[in-house]
Amino acid sequence: MATEDNKPAAPATVGATTSRVDRTFGLSGVSVETAAGRTTIADGVVAKVAGIAAREVPGVYALGGGGARALGALRSVVNADDLTQGVKVEVGETQAAVDITIVVEYPAPVHEVAAQVRAGVTAAVTALVGLEVVEVNVDVNDVHLPSDDNTPEESRVS
Repeated sequence: MATEDNKPAAPATVGATTSRVDRTFGLSGVSVETAAGRTTIADGVVAKVAGIAAREVPGVYALGGGGARALGALRSVVNADDLTQGVKVEVGETQAAVDITIVVEYPAPVHEVAAQVRAGVTAAVTALVGLEVVEVNVDVNDVHLPSDDNTPEESRVS
């Protein structure tokens, strides 16, 4: 769509959204330039670091919602695990915000596992990527029961 003077119109804003991180230069990822050269860290790296840190927390059975876990099961058959499954990041110049979805192993205390995930992700992203983590939102969408793995399917015919 164009304006009367044939200049492109500004895109329509559907909803007012605000970034949770400082995006001073509108970067996708982190870029640091020194006299020795430039280092660029992609958003996917931040997501992978967060995913690995979350998986290391005792009591975390899996990451992602049901659909993502089903797709992840297919990936694992062909040895193509996605370490960013269940992880979304918003990365600015010096800050990051992380949203992570987990499944907790029963009988681990859900609130403690979530707190440990938050602390672990914050520590890993800060130490390994060098970003200030402004928030880590943990969504617990299921509890895994050990019996879920061992339940044999009953035959429908005898």
